[in-house]
Amino acid sequence: MKKIAFVFAGALILSGCGASENVSEEIGGKAEEKQVVEAGSNVTSDYLGSYEINDDEHGTSVKVVVDGETRMITSNALPNHAVGTFPNEGNPNTISAQERTWTLTTSPTFTGAARFSREAGVAINGVKFEPQTAERLTCTSGEVYSIEALQGFLDFGVDENNAHVQPTGEYHYHGISQNLVATAATDDPVHIGFANDGFLIYYSPSNQYTPSFALKTEERTGTGCAYENPTTVIEQEMEGTAPDGSFVSDWEFVEGAGDLDACNGIEINGEYAYVLTDDYPYIPRCLNGEFGQQGGGGGQGGQAQGDGQRPPRGEGGERPPRGGGSPGGTPPAQEIQ
Repeated sequence: MKKIAFVFAGALILSGCGASENVSEEIGGKAEEKQVVEAGSNVTSDYLGSYEINDDEHGTSVKVVVDGETRMITSNALPNHAVGTFPNEGNPNTISAQERTWTLTTSPTFTGAARFSREAGVAINGVKFEPQTAERLTCTSGEVYSIEALQGFLDFGVDENNAHVQPTGEYHYHGISQNLVATAATDDPVHIGFANDGFLIYYSPSNQYTPSFALKTEERTGTGCAYENPTTVIEQEMEGTAPDGSFVSDWEFVEGAGDLDACNGIEINGEYAYVLTDDYPYIPRCLNGEFGQQGGGGGQGGQAQGDGQRPPRGEGGERPPRGGGSPGGTPPAQEIQ
């Protein structure tokens, strides 16, 4: 077992990779006419009706069928763009095809009652968006810190797409992938996915929508704190340390600090939508529409599986946040506040 002396790294691992120069995509079964969503500038999307993506180069197989108010997405969860090498030093898992199905509404209902959703939704290429991890730093004094995926505290082996692989073999995004954006369109904002409550997910290459989260100013608490997986032990006294973005609880929602609400949502040309951002929270941590909680992620059939550096616990895969979640960046009950 390797023992690592803990040193806080202030820099976050943010997106900024270049678009893939070799993208092979075959799309069939689309709606006869391109549907238009006006958002800032006029945005066109080939992905609002039924479509398929079959990419032999990358092994992608996605079929989306829109029937009235239902959008059914069936995917093998392999992206239609280049990915990093897996396993790698920070991620011991091997990418493999999955059997995933999401059944979403095409007529979402905005409630404004933000609810935690471990999976925010699914990209147009059938790869899920999952912002948080299962990994925790626990303290003998009682604090439990949820570790962010994109940070300098622990190497999760994320690739140039801000993505990595779960123990089940499922590839998934923890932040924006410029390769995904390149396969979608050249608009700004660009439609890149569907949230589990049915609202659309966008990304703005020019960062025209800013999130409303900031690092907390109060120091952390906690003594006798440690993180452990089968190959790594990290020990750190948290008492008196300053938030730097390594943990979910380092962040807080500040109303009006940016353009987006606590779920990274905003009304775009008269329709509520979510935005992936280069800065925290990267991917929405909550949803403002109606959605189910099938498989722990909301909206999809089948079991959602776990993230992290160890095999999933039990049938449900990733250990869900205890006591539910909070849209404002505050960790779930029983975890550090």
